[in-house]
Amino acid sequence: MRRLLIRPGAIGDVILSLPALEAARADYTEVWAPRAVLPLIRFADRTRAIADTGLDLVGVVEGAKCPALESFDSIYSWYGTARPDFRDAVAHLPFTFFPAQSLPETPPRIEVPPVERTDVTIIHPYSSSSDKNWPLENFHAVASQIKQVEWCVPDRIDDLYDLACWIPQARLYIGNDSGISHLAAAVGTPVIVIFVSTDPAIWAPRGSDVTVLVKPTVAEVLAACSKHQVLKHG
Repeated sequence: MRRLLIRPGAIGDVILSLPALEAARADYTEVWAPRAVLPLIRFADRTRAIADTGLDLVGVVEGAKCPALESFDSIYSWYGTARPDFRDAVAHLPFTFFPAQSLPETPPRIEVPPVERTDVTIIHPYSSSSDKNWPLENFHAVASQIKQVEWCVPDRIDDLYDLACWIPQARLYIGNDSGISHLAAAVGTPVIVIFVSTDPAIWAPRGSDVTVLVKPTVAEVLAACSKHQVLKHG
C-alpha cells in the first residue's frame, strides 16, 4: 500500500496533526506539507514541500494536473476540504478528506535525542500575527525576574528539528500562541503559553505540562513561573 498524506497549515496545525499522520502510516508513506515543517516529520519514507508538487494549481488553472498523485493507492488529505474545485478535479483519485482543523485525540510527541536539562528559561515573544503577541515589554519585565534567560529569535531558526533538539535543555519555555509553543510542548518541555486574541480551547498546545494564561498580567506570569523554580527570588 502506497499512501500519501497531505497536510497544509501553520507549524502548530501540523504539529497537532502529527499523531493522526503517524497513525495513518502504510507500507510506503509519503507526506506533503509546508517546507518549514518537513524536518519534524520523521516517520515518513519521503517528504515533499506542497509548493514543489504543483498541487496548488489543481482546480485553479484549467487543465492543471499533479501527475505524482496517480502513483498512490490511498490519499489522506487535510488539503482541499473546503475547495469544491479541487475535490472535483481529483474525484477520480483515492482521496479521503479530513477537516482542516481538528483537535488531536492524543497530544503530539516529537522524539529528540536526550539532553541535559539546565536552569535556562527560553522565551519566544513572537508569533505569526502581531495581534496574538503579548506586549514585548511584558516579556522583558518577566525576563528581568528570571535567573537565566535565552531568547528564541525567528531569524535564528533555520531548521525546526534542530530547534526541537535545543528546546529540551530548558527548565521552562514561555511564549505566545505560536507554532514554536506547540513545538516546545511536543518535546516535553514545561510550557507557559500566553493567549491574547485567540481561543485556547482550540489552539492551545497539548501536553502534560502546559499552563495556559489568557491576557495575564506580568505578576500572573511570574506566579506561574515560580512553580518551576526559575525566579531570582523565590
